[in-house]
Amino acid sequence: MGERRSQRRPEGIVVRHTRPCPTRSGGRCRCRPGYQAQVFSARDGKTIRKTFATLADARAWRADTQTALRKQAMRAPGRTTLTKAADQWLQAAKAGIVRTRSGERYKPSALRGYEEALTTKLLPELGRLRLAAITHTTLQDLVDRLVAAGYAPSTVRNALLPLRAIYRRAVARQEILSNPTLGLSLPAVRASRERVARPAEAAALLDALREDDSPVWATALFAGLRRGELQALRWCDVNFAAGVLRVERSWDQRVGPVAPKSRSGRRRVPIAQPLRSLLAAQRLRTARGDEALVFGTPGGTAFSPTALAARAQRAWRDAGLAPLSLHECRHTYAAFMIAAGVNAKALCQYMGHASITVTLDRYGHLMPGAEAEAAEMLTAYLAR
Repeated sequence: MGERRSQRRPEGIVVRHTRPCPTRSGGRCRCRPGYQAQVFSARDGKTIRKTFATLADARAWRADTQTALRKQAMRAPGRTTLTKAADQWLQAAKAGIVRTRSGERYKPSALRGYEEALTTKLLPELGRLRLAAITHTTLQDLVDRLVAAGYAPSTVRNALLPLRAIYRRAVARQEILSNPTLGLSLPAVRASRERVARPAEAAALLDALREDDSPVWATALFAGLRRGELQALRWCDVNFAAGVLRVERSWDQRVGPVAPKSRSGRRRVPIAQPLRSLLAAQRLRTARGDEALVFGTPGGTAFSPTALAARAQRAWRDAGLAPLSLHECRHTYAAFMIAAGVNAKALCQYMGHASITVTLDRYGHLMPGAEAEAAEMLTAYLAR
């Protein structure tokens, strides 16, 4: 095989002809050549190369790269493969060195999900490739294959989460020049409609449950705690005198007690009267120490959400009631608080949301303010 001919331009750009092009044997070009821009990084002792379809793009990239190298805002890409980069990232994340964009440690469950996505969907196809060699097109082709294979849109999106995190860190450490995960065309995830129970329906759902199951469902309905927060709740977190629950931690099915979902997850939630009576009965029934779990076993193990849901499903089916999940109980709590007139900022704190924007985006449609009411309010203001 003959050596590919190329024409080197003074500004460090090489013209790349296709393999069948007559220029290989000294003839005239009959192909549409590409343009490979080259910049030498003295800091790394390496030449950085990138090929473009047009000469203008090659020149622009070369100028930008030279500027970035002079400012030490860029380094020549290394030869680290995605498999090695993924392993290094996971180890750093488990050690708390790499953190989320909000500065929190990654939850064990999140890291298990990342490992599963890497092992089953990403590394088998891309693991041998160098981190710097994976392009936007490479990842878009992978996304298209996952969609064609019948994976749900949420599964496809979640599969890319570890890649996004790995490339964010690599770019920040100047290990690669650009992030190929940006701007990918992903399938839309259509959120399912969450069921919200009305007050009378919530009371009927609780009445149909076993005596020892109703307190945990009531805490979800009337305090809005997440599943892991319910599992990790201790009696020292329940202050009957002050009328508040302190959410200090969550629960991981493998690790046990962990930090809440985010910094804002640590919060104080008011105890409504219907919940107070059920928690008081639970306290008398269990008679355990302050460090004991409110809804756990005497041995200190958290309740099983699967078993809890199965018992509730049977009880509600026998009573002819539509079932509710623990997550839907949390939505119901938000609806109750909005209907009661609790302002959005307070609700944001009680729900443990990172910002009021999350609360408004998720529950704004439940808040009062229909067009007729808004017009009346404006009319009254103008009249005053």
